[in-house]
Amino acid sequence: MLDIRNITKQYANHLALDDVSLFIPKGIIFGLLGPNGAGKTSLIRIINQITAPDSGEVYFNGEKLNPNHVSAIGYLPEERGLYKKMKIGEQMIYLAQLKGLSKIEARRRIQYWFEKLNIESWWDKKVEDLSKGMQQKVQFVATVLHEPELIILDEPFSGFDPVNAQIIQDEILELNKKGTTVIYSTHRMETVEELCDHIALIHKSKKILDGSVKEIKSAYKNQTYSIDYSPKYADEPFVESNSLYEVLFHKNTEEHQLKLKLNEGVHLNDIILSLTDQVFINQIHEIIPSIHDIFIEKVTSPLLAAHA
Repeated sequence: MLDIRNITKQYANHLALDDVSLFIPKGIIFGLLGPNGAGKTSLIRIINQITAPDSGEVYFNGEKLNPNHVSAIGYLPEERGLYKKMKIGEQMIYLAQLKGLSKIEARRRIQYWFEKLNIESWWDKKVEDLSKGMQQKVQFVATVLHEPELIILDEPFSGFDPVNAQIIQDEILELNKKGTTVIYSTHRMETVEELCDHIALIHKSKKILDGSVKEIKSAYKNQTYSIDYSPKYADEPFVESNSLYEVLFHKNTEEHQLKLKLNEGVHLNDIILSLTDQVFINQIHEIIPSIHDIFIEKVTSPLLAAHA
């Protein structure tokens, strides 16, 4: 759906994007990740044609991005853009008409979404009378009302309590099942693994990571295992680092657990054989790093290296 080629964007003395390229297939949920100030919002603004890149190109469904594509995109910005003094129903109709819907069709779709999200009574309320989370619900409806092919969500769960965050997350997944492509931009990792098929990480204006969630997690595995065991003998076994593994953690109170990192070239079977003289192994599982762990490692490792 989106082919982003070598985008560079500079504001005065600040380089916001430095030769960033991304390929976003149709029908996926794509996580655009990065810390605050990384360049995510600058890229989103370019996709939405709010600003233009200094160099590089964006293609939408094989065509060079142009004003005709605006109606095929829904955008929920991090900084909300509703008119505070305007009644909710009137505002929704106005925004839907800007996206090309007739007044009759806009009203029909608004009623559908208001019933779906249980906010029918909000039609004559003003935005300023709503809480931040309630405003967020209205803004979400405005984003999806025209049934765009692509929706771009910039920190969509900001301001939501856990219940409403789950409701909106379920709606995002439902839209995706129906074929909508989603770009989910965030610096919070809690929901990334639940939502995203593919992610890219931008840091200090550069893309530093890009791939499917499964492939990235697999690539960052580091031969670390958690082992639950029972002692064979009355005395608790003494397990220390050796030529086979490094002991990262050893708990020997009520629950007996080891966390080991295998040395290079060592197979898990070697570890099992070395431990079975002392313990009964009840369970072994490989520790796969989370996207949160990978995010922290990629973002902080250059900083740590600079101070080393």
